[in-house]
Amino acid sequence: MDDRVPERDLSRLAVPRWGRLVETGDRYEPYRLVDADGAAVAPVAVFFQELLAAGKAAATVRSYGMDLLRWWRFLHAVEVSWDRATRVDARDFSCWIQLTVKRRRARSVGAPSPGLGYAPSTVAHSETVLRKFYDLHRDAGSGPLINPFPLDLARRSGRAHAHHNPMDAWAPERRGRYRPTLPRRIPRSIPDEWFNTLFAALPSNRDRAMIAFWISSGVRASELIGVRQCDVDAGQQLISVVRKGSRVRQQVPASADAFVWLRLYQQELHGLVPRGRTQPVWWTLRRPFQPLNTTAPIACSSG
Repeated sequence: MDDRVPERDLSRLAVPRWGRLVETGDRYEPYRLVDADGAAVAPVAVFFQELLAAGKAAATVRSYGMDLLRWWRFLHAVEVSWDRATRVDARDFSCWIQLTVKRRRARSVGAPSPGLGYAPSTVAHSETVLRKFYDLHRDAGSGPLINPFPLDLARRSGRAHAHHNPMDAWAPERRGRYRPTLPRRIPRSIPDEWFNTLFAALPSNRDRAMIAFWISSGVRASELIGVRQCDVDAGQQLISVVRKGSRVRQQVPASADAFVWLRLYQQELHGLVPRGRTQPVWWTLRRPFQPLNTTAPIACSSG
């Protein structure tokens, strides 16, 4: 690393909207990072193949791809090749992503206004992804010999776990030097009476069933939307969902009320939607009926 590199004025740095992440529809290459000319970025394509070989979902590839796209745009702005990046470049990128104003698409009227910059969790995720990316290419001999995103060696000095309280959980040992400290989140919750008011205001039995399953089972909304007819076991009050990370189908318990609302919803759809073990449970409310997907809102009368 050349420590004599002059300091960059990050406040004047203009990062262009170079390249994009393209969804291909190919299960063997669900996403592709392309440059300004539409050509695939080869080192990123190799990284994506490693993720798929490790069993990562397409959604994970997309998430990692957005982090790499931001890094590639930064490198394009500072005129540094990816395989020539140093820890100075990584340091400047880490400062830039934490201080820059995030470009946002136009929001609909009444939509909540998020913060102007990237969330700390996004910054931390980006650091982890880029460190893994350069670890892969360093081990393969196709990237820099020194990872631009190093681990924080100061955290590894002294005896490991010297002051660990046996009553506390183990903290992660691998922490990046440029990884920000994440604030401890307060669990999100609303008072019971507010939830009851919200639940009573839901416009359909479908929405009541989905919310009841979501709250009582603790599964992700995207996992719940993918439930099929064969995944519902009303007798044992279980539903089967495909977990986002592992892609493993897992049975989870749900409340009796959720199955009651589901039965009322299914009775409304009797004779209107296809039946069968592999058919989806959740359908749109308007004709022509279509299976719900992850882009459709859960509690919306226009679903």
